[in-house]
Order: sequence, then structure tokens, then C-alpha cells
Amino acid sequence: MKTILITALIGIIGGIIDILPMVKMKLDKYSIISAFVFYLIMPFIIFNTDLFGTIWWIKGGIMTLALGVPVIIIVSKEDKKSIPPMVVMSVVLGTLIGVAGHFTI
Repeated sequence: MKTILITALIGIIGGIIDILPMVKMKLDKYSIISAFVFYLIMPFIIFNTDLFGTIWWIKGGIMTLALGVPVIIIVSKEDKKSIPPMVVMSVVLGTLIGVAGHFTI
């Protein structure tokens, strides 16, 4: 039970970090909710998946980017300038989630 709560807390923190710039830019509420839920769920996937012996600190970034690619493709149809920030945020937040999980769980 403790592990689930810590994982959810890491996801909530990651989601809040991701949506703060989106709220500041006054993006669509569905985009904000989607991004928050994505980062809320990512720690559960990262912490419970073995990625072919990948180094622990990079696993989160790789997995978050890989699972974020479909969303990035959809968004790129309307706004090509948002691709680099989305890729960077996926890698950075995914890596931070992986590091947080490594040291807390």
C-alpha cells in the first residue's frame, strides 16, 4: 500500500510540473487533463517494467518519450512549434520520475 501511495504521489507531482506551463499558456482544459493523467499513470508503468536491462536512471525518460510519441504526432498536426518542448518535457520528467522511484521505492 505504501508503494502505491508513493507512486501516485510521484505521478501527481510530475503531472503538476507538466501542466503548470500549460495552465499559464491557457491551453484547452482537455489537453491539460490529458497531460496530467499521462504523468499520473507513468510512474506505475516505469516502476513495474523491466526495459531490457537499461540503466535505471534513463529508463523513465525512454519509456515516457516512447509512450508520448502518439500524442506528439497528434499535436504536431496543429502546432509544429510544440514538438521540441513536448519531447524535452517527456524525457526530463520521465527521467526525474525514474530517479524519484529509484530512491523512494
